[in-house]
Parts: sequence; C-alpha cells; structure tokens
Amino acid sequence: MIKKILNTELQPFRINMGLLILRLMVAILMVPHGYNKMANFAEKQAKFMSFMGLSGEISLALVIVAELFCSILLAAGLLTRLTLIPLIITMVVAVFVSHKGEIFGDGQEAFLYMITYLVLFIAGPGKMSIDSLFSKQNKNLYK
Repeated sequence: MIKKILNTELQPFRINMGLLILRLMVAILMVPHGYNKMANFAEKQAKFMSFMGLSGEISLALVIVAELFCSILLAAGLLTRLTLIPLIITMVVAVFVSHKGEIFGDGQEAFLYMITYLVLFIAGPGKMSIDSLFSKQNKNLYK
C-alpha cells in the first residue's frame, strides 16, 4: 500500500482520472455562478461593469456564456481547450480588473479558477472525455 502511495512513476490511467475529476469539479462549482447571473440578469445588468467598451449588459451576457455554458461543455470534455478560452478570459478580468489583482483577498476564488483553467488548457481534457472519443490518438483509455 505504501509503495503505491510513494510511487513516482507516471501512470496514464491515474493521470486521466485526475484530469477527469479536476475538470468535473471545477465545472460543477462554476455552473451555479453562471446560473445565478442568468436567473438574475435583469437586476444584475445595471450594476455589472462595462469592459473594453462593451455595455454592462453585453459583458454580463458574455460572462454567463462562459460560466454556465462553457462550464457544461468543460464537464463533458467537449471542445475542451476552446471552451477554456472564455473561462480563462473571464477569470483574468475578474482577478485583475474586478478584484484589482488581490489574489490573497477578494480575488482569491477567481484566481484559483484561473489557475485551474490554465492547467486544464495546458494538459487537455484527458482520455476520459468526449474530445478523446473523436481523437485518433486516444483509442485506448488505459495506455
């Protein structure tokens, strides 16, 4: 048992299981943020920040698309790297604009999401994803 815990050998199945758990959990945790914004769109749009010349209404709609719909695609592992781009951008804006770069203060949660999304962007969805089903390289889940 201890040998398995201390083993530093790369094991593809465990790496893929770790990516699946990370992808699912971060997506599941983000969905309520997007749903809450969508459910309260009318009251949030007036208070939502305008960014790069976009109105608060458009900025809010883009955040909802990222936080809700891109998170659902992320959980499924469908178009993973493409869906991570809006999520990363949303979290960069949240951390460095909304929270003024306070990664040890109010911006800590957004910063953790941003880092997690960056890791997933670099690593990819893993073999336990819909993307993997369409990939010619990933035919065997356990190799």
